[in-house]
Amino acid sequence: MADEREILTWDGFGEAAREVARAIIADGFVPDVVVAIARGGMLPAGAISYALGVKSCGALNVEFYTGVGTVLDAPVLLPPDLDLAYLAGRRVLLVDDVADSGRTLRLAVDLLAERGADVRSAVVYTKPTTIVTPDYSFTETALWIDFPWSAQGSVVEEDAAG
Repeated sequence: MADEREILTWDGFGEAAREVARAIIADGFVPDVVVAIARGGMLPAGAISYALGVKSCGALNVEFYTGVGTVLDAPVLLPPDLDLAYLAGRRVLLVDDVADSGRTLRLAVDLLAERGADVRSAVVYTKPTTIVTPDYSFTETALWIDFPWSAQGSVVEEDAAG
């Protein structure tokens, strides 16, 4: 079905975040810092950092998707800038919601590794189209994903339409 979607509920999200955290612990990786790829990775990063007991968190702002199935030519870093110098020599868990094409994840992993961080990546979903296999993932899907925090769109759009 062309409009079939993967639906993640809030309860399912909580379970997914804890399962990813358990996989990280089982692997023996103990991050010093959790870095979210904003915006989609912010909620997963927060949930996983709580599950791991890691209080040091940051965000790397990357724009790639501009709408459902529409993307820029390449991922672009946006301000505000993450303090990359701080990450040198630290174990960094980089978190996003989905590894779709993998281009955003590749950009972020490479950027952090070039700055001297020991980087591992974690996502809720991995798509078969990704060019990068995340170190940790809850599950794989080929479907478009409705995340509980973004499935309804923005209130601004809703108010403008109504």
